[in-house]
Amino acid sequence: MQQLLAAIVTMAAGVLACCAYFFGTNWILDRIFPSKGLSGAKASQNLRTSNAIRPWLFLGPALFALTVYLIYPVLSSVWLSFHDKSGTNFVGFSNYVWMVNDGEFRQSMFNNFLWLLVVPALATFFGLIIAALTDRIWWGNIAKTLIFMPMAISFVGAAVIWKFIYDYRAEGQEQIGLLNAIVTAFGGSPEAWITLPFWNNFFLMAILVWIQTGFAMVILSAALRGISEETIEAAVIDGANGLQIFFKIMVPQIWGTIAVVWTTITILVLKVFDIVLAMTNGQWQSQVLANLMFDWMFRGGGDFGRGAAIAVVIMILVVPIMIWNIRNAAREMEGH
Repeated sequence: MQQLLAAIVTMAAGVLACCAYFFGTNWILDRIFPSKGLSGAKASQNLRTSNAIRPWLFLGPALFALTVYLIYPVLSSVWLSFHDKSGTNFVGFSNYVWMVNDGEFRQSMFNNFLWLLVVPALATFFGLIIAALTDRIWWGNIAKTLIFMPMAISFVGAAVIWKFIYDYRAEGQEQIGLLNAIVTAFGGSPEAWITLPFWNNFFLMAILVWIQTGFAMVILSAALRGISEETIEAAVIDGANGLQIFFKIMVPQIWGTIAVVWTTITILVLKVFDIVLAMTNGQWQSQVLANLMFDWMFRGGGDFGRGAAIAVVIMILVVPIMIWNIRNAAREMEGH
């Protein structure tokens, strides 16, 4: 109850602070450059000046937050990556040489590559199929709501839910895990699914696919509704069946949106951390880059140099995809 009250007070204080900043800065600006009660030329000049300054009053807090919480940490991480464990002594490229030769780092890169192959493809595919199917049934909006609901759950919360699905009890005991209950019901033996090397990665990926399918569905559903009915009617007249209309008429027209959804999920996958931390903590060969960075940075005494070097690698992988995604989204907006 105390935490809930603190959260409410924090939100109220934040809203009031934003309102106070908005009205306060505009009031001060209007007093410094008044436009009322002055001659035409002076009033016009003050109005132009205040109009030039006013947008920056809105952008100022965002730019400040961007600098403090993004630009500075990036520069600091790059700087620390060339320093030792304490972050004080310069060691050059030693941390990057260590990464190349470290087996756990290579395992993390391999696992991240698997995540990149599977999660964006499945989440986008399922989202596209569900978006197309739910538009054709009367209870489609209810189905969309149910499928989108996992997006409202935190990654840690989703991991806890799926822990019950993968839960393992010794053979002969009652299985409370859904997956093992199904396996034993068909005469199979229960397995500790998340401890199976290599395969456990796919069991963890299922969680993120479950969460992100709703996101892909919403975006792609909006894109499908934007397709011109004339093209579909023309295809029907030409004798195209449902699958041909979907894959040869509809999908090509929303390919740009599909690419944006795909790359957005790809960026998320490169930074995946919470699910692995909550489910396996990187054990049983399930380690990923973000969790490895967390381990080196904050655990075992902490190694700021190696942790920062891994962070830089993640950033190098994410930035090109992010830039491409932004440009592709901008082109999509221009098309509309």
